[in-house]
Amino acid sequence: MRRRDVLAGMLGAASVPVLGGMTASASANPGGNGVGPKVRTGFETLAASGYQELRGQRVGMISNPTGILRDLTHEVDVLAASPEVDIVAVFGPEHGFRGVSQAGQGQAFFIDAKTGLPVYNAYNDAARMSDQFAEAGIDTVVFDIQDVGARFYTYIWTMYLAMEAAAELDLRFVVLDRPNPITGLQAEGPVLHPEHSTFVGLKPIAQQHGMTVGELAQLFNGEFLPPAIGKKVDLTVVPMRNWFRDMWFDETGLPWVLPSPNMPTVDTATVYPGTALFEATALSEGRGTTRPFELIGAPNIDHRWADALNDRELPGVRFREAYFTPTISKQANKVCGGVQVYVEDRDAFDAIRTGLAMIVTQREVFPEYGWRSQDVTSFWLDKLTGTDRARLVIDAGGDVDEIVAGWQADLADFRRKREKHLIYRRTRGGRN
Repeated sequence: MRRRDVLAGMLGAASVPVLGGMTASASANPGGNGVGPKVRTGFETLAASGYQELRGQRVGMISNPTGILRDLTHEVDVLAASPEVDIVAVFGPEHGFRGVSQAGQGQAFFIDAKTGLPVYNAYNDAARMSDQFAEAGIDTVVFDIQDVGARFYTYIWTMYLAMEAAAELDLRFVVLDRPNPITGLQAEGPVLHPEHSTFVGLKPIAQQHGMTVGELAQLFNGEFLPPAIGKKVDLTVVPMRNWFRDMWFDETGLPWVLPSPNMPTVDTATVYPGTALFEATALSEGRGTTRPFELIGAPNIDHRWADALNDRELPGVRFREAYFTPTISKQANKVCGGVQVYVEDRDAFDAIRTGLAMIVTQREVFPEYGWRSQDVTSFWLDKLTGTDRARLVIDAGGDVDEIVAGWQADLADFRRKREKHLIYRRTRGGRN
């Protein structure tokens, strides 16, 4: 039976996502108007088929602590114990397979004590990943990691590099889909310009991409795999069931596991596409507190910043004067003044516009805190936004509307590309 037919049978659908551009039919989203069965992840769909997509294959799994079942057992542990699947290796992204490392770190090779499987470090090295796939002797690469919906969250780029390596080695690539936790309604923000390509953004997608990892895999395969390879990867996306584009993660019925050490809640993910821009400044973005990316500040900042931000009356959000002491990263072990971000209406909230407004307002009220840079020509804000425009406009005294206007043409072009690769077409109200 062909893989396309296998998935069609699993979903009861005439059209399913297998290769770039193919989309699931409406029957992949039963339940109507948001009242119905809980969301089933791609792994649950795969398991319900008796792992048909993986039978007869030597499987290598790219995962991390988020690769769990509904009962909180890890899928690698389940696959390792299954006689139906020959899993032979595991590959860990940033923070490591078991989640032991902090930001910017992978985890060195080890033998997993629980399963006896070799675990390779797949963080930020395409050539090494290709060598590791070959060394492990795998036929199929399986990717299952919970993303958070922002371009600079690195798991999607581990997926992209793994797709490159799989294409080069003629391996199959299977993505087990999971929700975009901050909805998949729309792409927002600047699109990366190629000259600013780094591992926090390798290809020209929007800062808040509004896609699931399965949809991104289809977009990567359809638009970006490099000409040097000369071919696309043999891609299969195993889709979710009962997921709608307007769902927030806490509406899915799925358990939330920290995707990384400083992403403790869905609230964090909601603000992250905007407040993560403070990684590009001298201010603490709240790492080393219980509210990372919601608490922002630095020594000697006081109530005037919160007051100025609330005067802007930004949609869906308010700001509380806050004081905190981060235990790691910037401003570690220093008392910082600043704000806590309170999202009051997340459907009205615009994370990226809010993050930029916070930076603009901070520079007006406390201008002594400037940009973080590696040298005079390499600014972190340019890496995170994927363009130098936001930084140059802010330095010139411009406001948020001027910044946002500058990326609209690029964003419109990305939205058109994105549309071709969407798998899930409906909201709970039935709108496409």
